Amino acid sequence: MYTRRRFLTGLSAAPAILKLTGCGGKPRRPNILFAISDDQSFPHAGAMGDPVVKTPAFDRIAEKGVLFTNAICGSPGCAPSRASILTGRGHWQLEEAGTHASYFPAKFMGQVYTDILEKAGYHVGYTGKGAGPANFKGWPHNPAGKPYQARKFDRAPEGIRNTDYAANFADFLADRSSRQPFCFWYGASEPHRPYKPGIGLESGKKLEDVVVPPFLPDCDVVRSDILDYYVEIEWFDTQLGKMLDTLEEAGELENTLVIVTSDNGMPFPRAKAFMYEYGIHLPLAVAWPAAFPGGRQVDDLISFMDFAPTFLEAAGVPVPEIMTGRSFLDVLRSGKSGTVDHTRSSALSGRERHSHSRFDNLGYPSRALRTHEYLYIRNFAPERYPAGDPPGYYDIDASPSKTYLLEHKDEPGVRELFELTCGKNPAEELYDIRNDPGCLKNLADSPEHAQVKATLKKELEDTLLAQGDPRLTGNGDIWESYPRFNKMRPELGGFAEKGKYNPAYQR
Repeated sequence: MYTRRRFLTGLSAAPAILKLTGCGGKPRRPNILFAISDDQSFPHAGAMGDPVVKTPAFDRIAEKGVLFTNAICGSPGCAPSRASILTGRGHWQLEEAGTHASYFPAKFMGQVYTDILEKAGYHVGYTGKGAGPANFKGWPHNPAGKPYQARKFDRAPEGIRNTDYAANFADFLADRSSRQPFCFWYGASEPHRPYKPGIGLESGKKLEDVVVPPFLPDCDVVRSDILDYYVEIEWFDTQLGKMLDTLEEAGELENTLVIVTSDNGMPFPRAKAFMYEYGIHLPLAVAWPAAFPGGRQVDDLISFMDFAPTFLEAAGVPVPEIMTGRSFLDVLRSGKSGTVDHTRSSALSGRERHSHSRFDNLGYPSRALRTHEYLYIRNFAPERYPAGDPPGYYDIDASPSKTYLLEHKDEPGVRELFELTCGKNPAEELYDIRNDPGCLKNLADSPEHAQVKATLKKELEDTLLAQGDPRLTGNGDIWESYPRFNKMRPELGGFAEKGKYNPAYQR
């Protein structure tokens, strides 16, 4: 039985919930549907201009609401990025939650936007992938909300995971009381790897239609891999479309704030886990038809730290001072396109440890400042390999594209891309992202860009210092002490099996 029927039947007995006003004519608080894919870079949605991937649900939200062209995630890895979304803070402010596969400290309980909304009377839940991967010791459940994971497909489409996200959403809706607003986190596992090789070609897509990012080898192997990635994005979008249809049939879509994005960039070399455009710049569409006009494109810099304050303001709940993000509800309600708030001229991102990919379980500490024109990156340990120690380079997800890059690294045309991706980086990087979105030409040593670099460096360091980033306060090694609970690779040696580097910082 598809539980959407049970949800709609329940609503028919309580017509008051379908109105946009509650008791006494007061505006009803909005529902919140947050849809987050797993590993999707900014160009890869129909509304973003990609000619191959089909995303009618994302495009629907962009048409009815606002398409943001400059959404910057808190980190190019899933766990710290999602922690930043939930807390409204930079990952550098979140201790173990700011790295991958460590603790999500229980001290943050009550500080995540989901807990705050639940306390304010919202029905809160999630399906698929919530926060993490992390150890949630001390939490009653995943910080994203009460889990709704029971519904599975008897037989999922070949190559696709079998979670019935849309049916789980219907179960969640059926559990709420008739006048209760909801906050739901739809976290698909797609397009995270692994993929079924060739599923893109099997779906009828063509190699020649793929736009290959300039940092990847342009060959049939990579093109086919990208097509497989597209199919997984489309599955995420299909499930979202079912959720939107459910809400529309119930008369709830008008008063639902819908946000569609991803957690970090595509799982390909020099994208996911890297501080470049395809690692931190993500798709974002937001709609709430009852509250603001749609059909707009906004170029303001939106940080993932801004999501939590936006949700809370929309719900009429005070935003805690501890949150460093700021609501962009004023931008949404402005009715304007283009650059709306000129103060939203930059956004920060950063990374520490991603996978277990270096001796002693070391990470690759970096911070970045993104403006409309430039991406400035500060690498705090340039002696390390950003992709992970050779020969494994484990900060790059295993894939046909990675295999091709490594196996052909000595060939002309591939050698340069291999060095860019797997070689060491200088302490500072600067890219003109308007003319070089692939981040291939480092301008940090360019005399013509010296003033730009100095200005962005100062803004980055001043902001991080004010926010207490250990990398700026002299306690940066604390990041190397945080335990890792996911897979360890014994061949990397050192303290890897204990998940620590400096015992002096171990708690």
